[in-house]
This record gives sequence, C-alpha cells and structure tokens, in this order.
Amino acid sequence: MNLLRRMLGWLPRPLDPVRSIKAKLSLALGLAGGVGLLIFWWSIDWMPVELSWFAIAVALGLVTLQVMAHGATVPLREMTAAARAMARGDYTRRVRATSRDEVGELAAAFNQMAADLAAADQQRRELIANVSHELRTPITALRGLLENIVDGVSRAEPETMRTALTQTERLGRLVAELLDLSRLDAGVVPMAHDPIELREFLDGVVREARVNADGAGHDVRFELTVPRISLTGDRERLHQVFANLLDNATRHSPPGGTVTVHAERQDDHVLIAVTDEGEGIPPADRERVFERFTRGVRAQDGGTGLGLAIAHWVVQLHRGTIAVTDPPAGRAHPGCHIHVSLPLHPA
Repeated sequence: MNLLRRMLGWLPRPLDPVRSIKAKLSLALGLAGGVGLLIFWWSIDWMPVELSWFAIAVALGLVTLQVMAHGATVPLREMTAAARAMARGDYTRRVRATSRDEVGELAAAFNQMAADLAAADQQRRELIANVSHELRTPITALRGLLENIVDGVSRAEPETMRTALTQTERLGRLVAELLDLSRLDAGVVPMAHDPIELREFLDGVVREARVNADGAGHDVRFELTVPRISLTGDRERLHQVFANLLDNATRHSPPGGTVTVHAERQDDHVLIAVTDEGEGIPPADRERVFERFTRGVRAQDGGTGLGLAIAHWVVQLHRGTIAVTDPPAGRAHPGCHIHVSLPLHPA
C-alpha cells in the first residue's frame, strides 16, 4: 500500500492549473466516462450514434456533475473564508459539517481548531488583563508609600517598611509564578524523580509554613498525621504545591484555628488532605479555583491567583489529581478540604 502511494505520488498532476474543484471533478469524471464510452463503442464495432443525442447526454452529465459537486465544495469555500477571517482575528466563523466523507471530517476538525484558537485567544486576553491588574495593585501601593516618605507625610518606620516589604514580596511571587507558567506553556520544565520520604518531607513543609505564619501574624496551629510512606517525584515542585496549600490554609483560617495535614496510602497511591477551619469554598467555585487568576477572596488577601493553577499543573505532571472536596457533616467550621492524590511511582 505504501509503495502504491509513493508510485501515485510520482504521477503528473495535469489538473493543477484548474482553479475550481468542481471543474476538476467534472473533467476527471468526464474523461473517465469518455474513455469508457470509447471502449464500449469499440467493443460493438462503432455502432452509429446521432451527434445530437450525444451532445445532450454530455450536457446533462456536466450539469449533473456540477449539481452533485456543489455540496462537496461548499465546505471547502467556507473553510477558505473562515481561515481568512481568522487571519484578521475573527474566530467566530464556523463551517457547516453535515457530510460524512473526508470533507465532512475536515470541516469538523476545522471547527474544533477554530474553537480552540478562540479559547486560546480569550485566555491570552484575560492573561494580559489580569497580569496588568495584579502588577498595578502592589506597584500603586509601593508608589504611595514611597511618595509619602519622600514628601515627609510619613516616616520610614518599621511598620511602613514592613508594608512596603509585603508588597515587594507579592511582586516577587507574581513574577516567579509567571515564569513558572511561561515554562509550563513552553513545555520546557523537566521533572526530577527523587525518592521522597513523605513524613519527613511534609514535616519540613509544615515547619516552614509555621515560621511564615508567625512572621505574618497568623495565629494558627498545625497538625501533621502522616505514616511512613515513600514515593518518587520532583521534591522541589511538590514542595511548591504543599507550601502553597498551607499558605492558603493559614491565610483563610480564623484566629486560633487549626490547619491539618493528613496522609494515607491507597493501593499504589497516597492521598494527602490539607484542611483548614475557614469559610470554605462554595461548591460552584471549586473547579474554578484551579484556573489562572481566579477572582474572589484571593484578590483581596495578597494572593496572586496563580498558586493553585501551578499546584494543579505540578500534580498533573506527577500523574496525580487535586480537588476541593466536601467537608464532613456536622462541623462547626466547614473549612476548605483539598485532597491531593499522587502515585507512589509515577511513569
């Protein structure tokens, strides 16, 4: 079959100069029919046929070919017009795909491509708008603080400088997370395969979160319940995931609340639950929190809206899952319950 395709590829293409596919179909079928008719006449010793009837038959055949070929070529013309519209930035054009042949499959694939390009263009616009907004907020705050110090309205006291440091740290987190997302989109982030002892790993993450919570003035307690489990993964990336989850849980916990980290083995996976005692996430928003720049409380408490999106990507990179689950019934504070499932030995 491959040899036959290569041989056919070497054949000349005499119909390439013809600019209409309907004309190509008409010529191809007309030539084929003419050759068949000549062979038929030769087989019956050139039986005489009136030229008028022959002309009528040829004309009717050409008209029939034009009508039948119209439905096959309309999707191609629509795709040409839609592609030109896409080049101008219009991704709303679609092709009517009703046939079940190769042209219909091409039209369906074209529509899917147009939808994907429209979604990508919308994400690009939202990304630019959200990045501009996220950068403007800390820059405006820093500018106001510095102008007040320069104008003598306020002094460079520790509290004022601490506020400036907080805004600078927020800018640093945003830039680092944007770099992570750019590497993700470019597909240039290799994943390490390190042996990880889960209890020691999470204990280190919790100690760091406790120090950060004390430094930020959050009055929370941490409880860690993790058995001896070993897994394989990228230690740095997984540290980024759980540091972000614990930071979110700390910021959303009430004063004196408890942040719990619990892990258990389930067959060839390990399930890690991070729980706080805050307001929780409404069911309607539990899928959206893993999208980039999700708006809501996160926009008001110093978050960038990128941490959970990056956590979702890292967990997927490890062939795992991450989700917000329902809190147990009867709790005074429902809190946010995030479950991370990781394979012990990802492919």
